[in-house]
Amino acid sequence: MIPKQDEQIIVGLDIGSTKVCAVAGRLSRDKNHARLDVLGVGKAYSEGVTKGSVVNITKTVDAINRAVEEAARQANLDVQVVNVGFSGQHVSARRQHGSITRTSPGDEVTLDDIGHLVGDMYRSVIPAGNEIVHVLPMDFTVDNESGIDDPVGRCGVKLEADFQVITAQTVPANNTKKCIDRTASQLKKDLFMLSPLASALAVLTDEERQAGVALVDIGGGTTDIAVYHRNVLRYVSVIPIAGNSLTMDIQEGCKVLPQQAELLKLKFGSADPTEFRLNEVVAVPGLSGRPPKDVLSRNVALIIEARLKEMAAMVQAEIIRSGYKDKLLGGIVLTGGTASIRGIEGLFSRVTGMHSRVGSPELLEPNTKADLVADPAFATAVGLVWAGFKPLDERIQNNRPPYEETVSRPISGATAKPVAKPKEEPKEAGGVWTKYLSGVKSFITDGDIGNSDKY
Repeated sequence: MIPKQDEQIIVGLDIGSTKVCAVAGRLSRDKNHARLDVLGVGKAYSEGVTKGSVVNITKTVDAINRAVEEAARQANLDVQVVNVGFSGQHVSARRQHGSITRTSPGDEVTLDDIGHLVGDMYRSVIPAGNEIVHVLPMDFTVDNESGIDDPVGRCGVKLEADFQVITAQTVPANNTKKCIDRTASQLKKDLFMLSPLASALAVLTDEERQAGVALVDIGGGTTDIAVYHRNVLRYVSVIPIAGNSLTMDIQEGCKVLPQQAELLKLKFGSADPTEFRLNEVVAVPGLSGRPPKDVLSRNVALIIEARLKEMAAMVQAEIIRSGYKDKLLGGIVLTGGTASIRGIEGLFSRVTGMHSRVGSPELLEPNTKADLVADPAFATAVGLVWAGFKPLDERIQNNRPPYEETVSRPISGATAKPVAKPKEEPKEAGGVWTKYLSGVKSFITDGDIGNSDKY
């Protein structure tokens, strides 16, 4: 059950390989159904992140500043606390078993017992240079009874569970945290969350989680996979092939500049070459003083199709490795910026043999800002806002490790959680908003490429 936190405003910050997104939102209720009221949205081109890992702190901090400032301006907020998403090849997950002997055998298992067991798992021995970022329970055992989804209320002495223990290399994780600390407003990090888990909060339905589903978050640098079954996270994997791989293939195959390749992918890209006529071309501006270059639309689609087939095959291999391929009645849900390519769900269905759909953030209060984030590219940022209002797993009380303190600023009528309070308007001209450089830096200018037919 979602706690009453209607007065709180949460800011989600997605630090990706191609863009940094910031979304501010608060909880609203419609006939006891929770919805997200989006107050502000900011986006900035990212140059300091490669394959999901921060490689240039200065450039990443600059992108974070621009994205957060834009979201703050739209929402009229003084943003001080954010929930941060992360990914990268350095992330790994393993299955681990834990157990405790309860001190009061005559009483029922409580949430505190589960918290004790989860806390012990955070103290597990892991390889040097790594840190545990998530511990999520799968199935529980109480005394000799196994396969229990929720042990609370059962009587027993010994409580055991299998866990998904998700770790990240310490150096890349610390680089991301440094970027937050060095922002202009010296932001504080409350939640540090693996991106596909955040995306799942935004795009998956409760029915899909229960029936079994594979979330495939195709970002710029990595493709993240999270497998759910019986409403429990069962498997996590990160593949180092994603949207930027498609862009580089188009650049090499069509002999165009990187910015032009990106625009060809976003505006004219398709995973189905048959939708284009053989003589249909896109006119790409040439270098200064040189004529435009004609690129066959079908060739672009053939390049995209080939790379996406490779990606789908790798996703299928990971799903098979998870051991849940035949149990996922919900099939595959595709999200992330690359999921917007036309025909991608049909291609994934053909390659994997599983039903596929494209997932965008849902349960949003209708407004113009909600229209902006109702896009697969904003799934992680919106999910990070949801993470301030509901847990990753209903059986554990907190989304953060037990050794981390809550960054909180209590407000009237709400529990101590990360919040962003509305900012007071400047009292005189020349205040902070006057100095603010509005707008988001765009790395591609619309209209650079035109569509035409060649005869």
